[in-house]
Amino acid sequence: MTTSLPIRFQDDLVARLRSRARRIPGATASGLAQLYVDEGMRVEEYPGIIFKSGPSGRRAALAAGPDVWEVIRAVSEIDERGEAAVEATAELLNLPESQVRLSMRYYADYPTDIDAEIARNAAEAEDAYRAWQIECRLVA
Repeated sequence: MTTSLPIRFQDDLVARLRSRARRIPGATASGLAQLYVDEGMRVEEYPGIIFKSGPSGRRAALAAGPDVWEVIRAVSEIDERGEAAVEATAELLNLPESQVRLSMRYYADYPTDIDAEIARNAAEAEDAYRAWQIECRLVA
């Protein structure tokens, strides 16, 4: 569901939004404005979280570390549970425990976004593995 919110932007900001939207396939100035407002609010709510652009789109990441989805995947795959899982993940990823906890708090509020990144990465890994198997068969 969306709600209209009349808002006025300075002319130079609108020009920058439109310019950026033209460079991104399928993007609109209003869509980018909504994205940047959402990301800005998340960054304010979770100091230490930033957003990075990449082949799969924009994603949440630790300012001084990996993407949030990578931390969450590691936490979920590690054998330890409870506080030991936080400690083991921090050691595995060479992060302070506070960064693992920050990622977990972010995930608690935005699980759909992070789960989608984990699924996308798993699908890309499967595709790469299948391509590698085909290459191996071709040169065998």
